[in-house]
Amino acid sequence: MDKPSYSDVRSLVLKELSVSLESIREEEVEKLIDIVMRSDKIFFVGVGRVLLSLQAIAKRWAHLGIKTHVVGEITEPAITSRDLLIVGSGSGTTLFPAAIAKKAHELGAKVVHIGSNPNSDLKDIVEFMVRIPVRTKYYLDDEMDSEQPMTTLFEQSLLLLGDIIAKMIIDRKQLDMKELWQFHANLE
Repeated sequence: MDKPSYSDVRSLVLKELSVSLESIREEEVEKLIDIVMRSDKIFFVGVGRVLLSLQAIAKRWAHLGIKTHVVGEITEPAITSRDLLIVGSGSGTTLFPAAIAKKAHELGAKVVHIGSNPNSDLKDIVEFMVRIPVRTKYYLDDEMDSEQPMTTLFEQSLLLLGDIIAKMIIDRKQLDMKELWQFHANLE
């Protein structure tokens, strides 16, 4: 068996990401941007590598002057009906994010699911879903397959979606890129 080269694997990953990101419905992204811009605070919940992608998105959006919080952080404030919880979960069934979503919904907050499985129990409590239709642990028939391990393609697509949305918000708000540095950490 030939050893795959860096360029071969790079091409594979970039091709998968291109197909994945192109499969996200633009109207869902528009709805997400609208609800983000109308919310006072944005909360994020996920686990594992999904959480890492969400933390990166929270940090980037904070650079745009958006008040972001990751559920469980020590300085997390109370969520209210003026806020949004973004649940990152490919399957939509991961216990901790699903339980937090239900609690946020009970408290009157808006909840949006970014994931792959449109038939999870979250469908009954979310405002809407932004679907990244890539492989989950359930191997649903309409999910895009991936040669990368486990749910890597979902985590990568989620991170890039967050950065794409950040750029769209920058353009819509006509933010000056140099001015964004005022929101960047400076104790470094």
